Amino acid sequence: MTTEVKKRNVLYAQSGGVTAVINASACGVIETARKHKEAFGKIFAGENGILGVLNERLIDTSFEPTDVIAGLRHTPAGAFGSCRFKMGSPIEKPALYQRLLEVFKAHNIGYFFYNGGGDSQDTTNQLAKYCEQNNFPLTCIGIPKTIDNDLPITDSCPGFGSVAKYVATSIMETSLDVASMAKTSTKVFILEVMGRHAGWIAASGALAARKAGDPPHIILFPERPFLKSEFTRRVKECVDLYGFCSIVVSEGIRNEKGNFVSEQGIKDAFGHAQLGGVAPYMAEIIRSETGFKYHWAVADYLQRSARHIASRTDVEHAYEVGAAAVSYAKSGKNAVMPIIVRTQDYPYRWTIGETDLSKVANVEKTLPTDYISHDGFGVTEDCIQYLRPLISGEDYPPYVDGVPNYVSLKKQFAPRKLTDDFAID
Repeated sequence: MTTEVKKRNVLYAQSGGVTAVINASACGVIETARKHKEAFGKIFAGENGILGVLNERLIDTSFEPTDVIAGLRHTPAGAFGSCRFKMGSPIEKPALYQRLLEVFKAHNIGYFFYNGGGDSQDTTNQLAKYCEQNNFPLTCIGIPKTIDNDLPITDSCPGFGSVAKYVATSIMETSLDVASMAKTSTKVFILEVMGRHAGWIAASGALAARKAGDPPHIILFPERPFLKSEFTRRVKECVDLYGFCSIVVSEGIRNEKGNFVSEQGIKDAFGHAQLGGVAPYMAEIIRSETGFKYHWAVADYLQRSARHIASRTDVEHAYEVGAAAVSYAKSGKNAVMPIIVRTQDYPYRWTIGETDLSKVANVEKTLPTDYISHDGFGVTEDCIQYLRPLISGEDYPPYVDGVPNYVSLKKQFAPRKLTDDFAID
């Protein structure tokens, strides 16, 4: 008499700042795992990322209809909830890893997919090692996500292309507005975008320009120190030349001493400095040094949640890395992450590759020096050639009554199997 081996279950979770396309990766994971019922048991999702796993708050996705899961592909933000929570190493936080192991065992989890950036991939890598050391057969696959485009190895990061498209479109449209009023009103417009250490998002503003002299006229990057006198001089030059000046500035620009211009003295859960407010800081410089009338805006959450203007290329990237993660797990791979591999610029061609999690964990990829113009206020043609394909194509969500029709989940939780509550420091 033979006993059928019980199929092991899947656990997916979202981590860090969400994007317009992270749910497309979730869709890729769930749809692909559902196609392989011979290999996978139930498909769970952690509520609010790794915190949901620690709290044994596991959403049973089998209660979500096929059309709702498909709708995740065009729905922004984190449908299952995300978190900013730094696990640390098993040596630093042994109780956290022990708790994860208990939850995995209790719910027969054999496959863990963590969808996030560099810190999240560190967690996935640490967990893979921990389970191996404790003789627990858990397959851990990282799924890339970050609007900052700062993960190494991969050509680009799912989430970035859509932010780049939003920023380029926004600075193009607002610059047309300013240009039309500049004769008697506003002469300077400042758009603050995300980007703590890497200037990829700020650089994407350059995609708005079609010819020399088109806005944005100034782009400020974290990779170059901010020099007040040089900046003021350039603003005056642009107003003289074009009648107005349009600026894109990264939240992470630093002064000559290496300090964040907009640091508030607050740390987030990952220990990163809380930034914000660089646009009004720049505006004050313009007011005091030039007297020009100005307006400023902070893209903030708008840039990362704007699914209505997502890049089709970005959506496809996000879905395919999710699908590939499941395929890798099914084939027996562990502690790896799917990556985007560019094979051709024009016409753009790409495929999915893979890299070891140890190569991406806690590693940041900044804007290369040869992507920044010599004067430090713009980008080179090489940068444009890299960026342009990533914003290519439209992938509009369905609309009902004039607004996007995004899906919502039932979020039915699996019954708890551990009797003790777990206190997270």
